[in-house]
Amino acid sequence: MDAPRRVTRASSAQKLQEQRHNATLQEPAVAMDEDVGGLMTIKWPKNGALTLEWVQELGKTLDFASRNLLPSELPNVLPVAVIDALLVAVHKLFHREPNCVEVPVGPSCKAVLVGDVHGQFHDVLHLLEIAGPPSSNRIFVFNGDYVDRGAWGFETYFYLLAWKLLLPHRVFLLRGNHETKFCTSAYGFEQEVTSKFGDRSKHVYRKMLGCFEGHPLAARVAGCVYMAHGGLFRQVEKEPSKKSKGKTYRGIFSFSCLNNVDGGDRRLLSGRNAEKPLKLGTLDDLAKARRMVLDPSGFGTNVIPGDVLWSDPSPENGLSHNDSRGIGLLFGPDCTQEFMEKHKLKLIVRSHEGPDARDKRPEMDAMNKGYTIDHVVKAGKLITLFSAPDYPQFQASANRYNNKGAYIVLEAPDFSVPHFFEFEAVQPRPKVSPYYDFVNSIDSDEELDLGSGSGSEGSCGSVSDKET
Repeated sequence: MDAPRRVTRASSAQKLQEQRHNATLQEPAVAMDEDVGGLMTIKWPKNGALTLEWVQELGKTLDFASRNLLPSELPNVLPVAVIDALLVAVHKLFHREPNCVEVPVGPSCKAVLVGDVHGQFHDVLHLLEIAGPPSSNRIFVFNGDYVDRGAWGFETYFYLLAWKLLLPHRVFLLRGNHETKFCTSAYGFEQEVTSKFGDRSKHVYRKMLGCFEGHPLAARVAGCVYMAHGGLFRQVEKEPSKKSKGKTYRGIFSFSCLNNVDGGDRRLLSGRNAEKPLKLGTLDDLAKARRMVLDPSGFGTNVIPGDVLWSDPSPENGLSHNDSRGIGLLFGPDCTQEFMEKHKLKLIVRSHEGPDARDKRPEMDAMNKGYTIDHVVKAGKLITLFSAPDYPQFQASANRYNNKGAYIVLEAPDFSVPHFFEFEAVQPRPKVSPYYDFVNSIDSDEELDLGSGSGSEGSCGSVSDKET
């Protein structure tokens, strides 16, 4: 694998010190420590209370490391003990949040909505620079898919977790379909963690999986905007009686055919009862769903998390199974109108589809400028928002999509009116090799082999568990 430019430990420390000195002469040194080799490393605050300076210093350090150090040298500036401390604290925060978080926005505040970012750390830094960072009067709601595809999924995710811990009522991190074990095993994040943390990688990966399953699934912003990664979901039947609980289904994905996507061996989910008509779910249904599952299922009595993460809009009316993905739903404008009218909404913002996915759906608008307006109904609009420019980072074809990313700003007096801001990728990106075989492997979530395989709905353990 091609690695980022290697520098000596002495020169690394010197450059990092010069960078900090020039940028912020008055910054306190309490967030930093110096290891035996001379590198400056992030130090966890003694009282566990993060400061704005600590989070800013973390961003600078991760940026520096991505440009100047080998992936395996990241623990020299960010020790695993610091990672553990932050993950435990954020894990507790997530578990206090409901499935659908209410995000009130005062008249003097703005809300910034962000779509998929997919490990493109430098573009995230740029977004926070042009939109302004989270603050008392600037709320951020991120719509999932922080990792995979891009080479800096760990840096992206960890940095946003730090902002969440610093400003828990100003930063909201919703879950995406890539915050799962089966996606991170296929699209690079697991291998990225392995490359960066070596013999501690299983420990770090396990702790991050524990955080994944804690994210809330959706948000209602300013009382009139619904935001979720995939979108709408079905109504589920009541739990079956104890006599009928003999059979359970514990997963949805099988990766046995990942390298044979052209051979037509893509099975739909088994266990689906196609005879029963689908009914659109409500926010009450969403509130009752069990979200603390590592790999949400596509069938059974707990399908709502899978629907929320994987569903797509359709230009045609109706609610149907999303056969191209094998999980989730396709929902039409009539469903959008029904959901918005029932819950007094004026805007729905979802993500989940980049330029590669839309390239395979000619019936939908192309994802060239970071957003599309997919449904316009009497109650309002449904928008797809994608915030990873020049995506995916690694492309087999010389003809890149060269898409822009976008974010939405909501502000008074009418928080239901989206203000779109487009931006381009930070270039040149630091040189690094991909963490998955992007040439021979699948190039779209739609091509996952959706069988009744060996995925698990069970947790990989709490992040607070001690591990050697």
